[in-house]
Amino acid sequence: MATFRLQGSKVLAVDMTGDAVKAKNGSMVAYDGQMAFKKMSGGGEGIRGMVTRRLTGEQMVMMEVKGQGTCFFADRASQINLVNLHGDKLYVEASNLLCTDAGLRTGTTFTGLRGGATGNGLFTTTVEGNGQAAIMSDGPAVVLRVTPQYPLSVDPGAYIAHQGNLRQDFQSGVSFRTFLGEGGGEAFQIRFEGDGLVYVQPSERNTIGGDV
Repeated sequence: MATFRLQGSKVLAVDMTGDAVKAKNGSMVAYDGQMAFKKMSGGGEGIRGMVTRRLTGEQMVMMEVKGQGTCFFADRASQINLVNLHGDKLYVEASNLLCTDAGLRTGTTFTGLRGGATGNGLFTTTVEGNGQAAIMSDGPAVVLRVTPQYPLSVDPGAYIAHQGNLRQDFQSGVSFRTFLGEGGGEAFQIRFEGDGLVYVQPSERNTIGGDV
C-alpha cells in the first residue's frame, strides 16, 4: 500500500512500490523513480459514477498515478491534512479532496440544506474503505471531536469534511431583525451530533448564508 506523508504542510509525498493512488488531476508537482499518469473518468467510478456526478453537479477530475518511487502533490499552496480510514466513510467537498489510496471507494451523497448553505451544491463526495486520504484546507485545519455529550455547531463556510457516525442538521437563526440588518452575521450553522470528527478550516468561503 502507498505511504502518505507530509513534506512540509503544503506538499503531500506518496511513497509507492508498484502501488497506485487517485489524485486530483494536474496536482503532481514532482516525482522521482518511474511514474505513470492516467486520467480517470467520473472520478474513477466508471460510467455509472460519471453519470451520477454529472447529474448531481459534484464534479471531480482525478488521475491514477502508479509507479515506483515518490510522487509529490500540491494544489494552489493549500494546507494538506492526512485522514486515516478504517472501514469508515469520509464526507468531503470534491474541491477539497487531493489524493486517496487507489483501493478507497469514492461516491456521492445528498447533503440537503447544508450543501445549499455552503454554496457547493446539494451533493458531496464520499471516500470509504481502509487506507489514507489527503484533504485540503485554506489554512491549517482543526479536527474537532463530537461526542453524544458534546455536539458541535460549525459555520458552513468553514466546514471541509467529517467522518464517523454523525448526524447533521441545518440551523437557521434568520429572523425579522436579520432582514432589518440587525443580524449577528452568523445566521446559519451546521449542527453535528453523534460520535465522530469534523474538519474545520480557519477561513470562510463565500456562502449563501454568509450574505444574511
